[in-house]
Amino acid sequence: MKHSNEAGFFGGIQLSKKILAAITEMGFEEPSPIQTQTIPLVAAGRDVLGQAQTGTGKTAAFGIPIMEKLNPDSRQVQALVLTPTRELANQVAEELAKIGKFRRIKTLPVYGGQPIDRQIRALKFGVQVVIGTPGRLLDHIRRGTIKLGHVQTLVLDEADEMLDMGFIDDIEDILKAVPGERQTLLFSATMPLQIKSLANRYMQDPVEVSVSRENITVPLIDQFYYETRDRLDGLCRVLETESNARAIVFCRTKKGVDELTASLQARGFMADGLHGDLTQSQRDRVMKKFRDNHLEILVATDVAARGLDIEHVTHVINFDIPQDPESYVHRIGRTGRAGRKGVAITFIEPREFRQLKLIEKSTKTRIIRGQLPSSADILDRQREALKGRLVYVMEQGDYTAYHDVVADLAPDYDGLDIAAAALKLLLEGFREKNDDKTHFADTGAKKGMVRLFINIGRAQKIRPEDIVRTFAEEADLTGNLIGAIDIYDKFSFVEVPADVAERVIAAMHKNTIKGYKINVEPAKAR
Repeated sequence: MKHSNEAGFFGGIQLSKKILAAITEMGFEEPSPIQTQTIPLVAAGRDVLGQAQTGTGKTAAFGIPIMEKLNPDSRQVQALVLTPTRELANQVAEELAKIGKFRRIKTLPVYGGQPIDRQIRALKFGVQVVIGTPGRLLDHIRRGTIKLGHVQTLVLDEADEMLDMGFIDDIEDILKAVPGERQTLLFSATMPLQIKSLANRYMQDPVEVSVSRENITVPLIDQFYYETRDRLDGLCRVLETESNARAIVFCRTKKGVDELTASLQARGFMADGLHGDLTQSQRDRVMKKFRDNHLEILVATDVAARGLDIEHVTHVINFDIPQDPESYVHRIGRTGRAGRKGVAITFIEPREFRQLKLIEKSTKTRIIRGQLPSSADILDRQREALKGRLVYVMEQGDYTAYHDVVADLAPDYDGLDIAAAALKLLLEGFREKNDDKTHFADTGAKKGMVRLFINIGRAQKIRPEDIVRTFAEEADLTGNLIGAIDIYDKFSFVEVPADVAERVIAAMHKNTIKGYKINVEPAKAR
């Protein structure tokens, strides 16, 4: 493997600075078992016959050493990866592109069902790695649009799947078309005779590597996922509605841990972070705070959380989706211990849905889609918590100093009203009544309504139904209360009843519609 003078270590494996920077950014902290076994072999130029399933980290196992060896200055195809499906071709291409990011390696997925002209143009421009399905690759080889003369490494990924799909003849034709002086890597979940026969005929003294994947999941854990583009907002909503939660929140990178810890602390949560850059004394201090109930939330990376033995963790939250099913199983195993019930929550963006389904399939478990708590849910939970605190204060009996205030008001006001007003004052602070009138002075709405300004519009593809649905869910309104809606290019106006306007503004402040963070304020009069 060629190394620049500046290199570092991934576990015990030496890598160039650029590859190390790329995989660190991707969230890799240490090699998985297949990476530990495979990377040094591929780096040394050996052929590898690997028995490994999807989700074990095998793409990086062959991708890291291939990206180290490629020459980014040459525009020739130097590595060819065969996959059974277009989905896998895209997934592998995306991961290899991330690994080769700082070396400026170009990858191209090629498969049927996509215009071949577009692929031909990209190939003419120059790519170093082609990832494709056998049929479309063979098409390019026959047209002469993929030149194989400079291919140094050939990878057969999920070989048993390709055989099951009837690609054996295509694979043999491709193997014959690639230069004989090459490195061949074959990965397969199972090793039927046909694959062993392929290996005997087309591989040079291959080293066999085998990793089995854990197929366990943890009982007594309720598993949910939330799909959202604003994970921080989603996490805060969940934490605000889960009373007495003691949670471990997992992030993929050390930087992610630091940023999320700071964000949670700024929002008033008792949170602290744990990652590999902390000294042992810092780590011990954080753990002591968590064990002694002086922390509600421990934010950690996978490696930092390894070996932690903490009782009474109620929630494990995957702020970043785990890289593979094993990580998911290890993470969620931190809760639901000693026969207690635990909750595992995973936040995903829409593009991560496939990875979630893979985890579900591998762990033979069901991860239920959850609905994020609305502002109304949070308000209800806060009211419940307030009741609990009131009962506690009354049981302590240390409030007689306030009896005189209530006694002075009691002849003129109902006792229930006095108590409710005291709670409102506690929660919302003091505001003169005519402040509201000025606040909602003529906004140009019809009588009894307030016209609100929102800073998004047609440019963000916002439709009236998006506004109605979000306002209804977040501010606990029925949709028919919402009045006229006017959507312009970069902003919109919506009318709501005056008696709920303040609630709507509070609920929607810095909220999102269709993934866009919004500001809502009373409109200026026309």
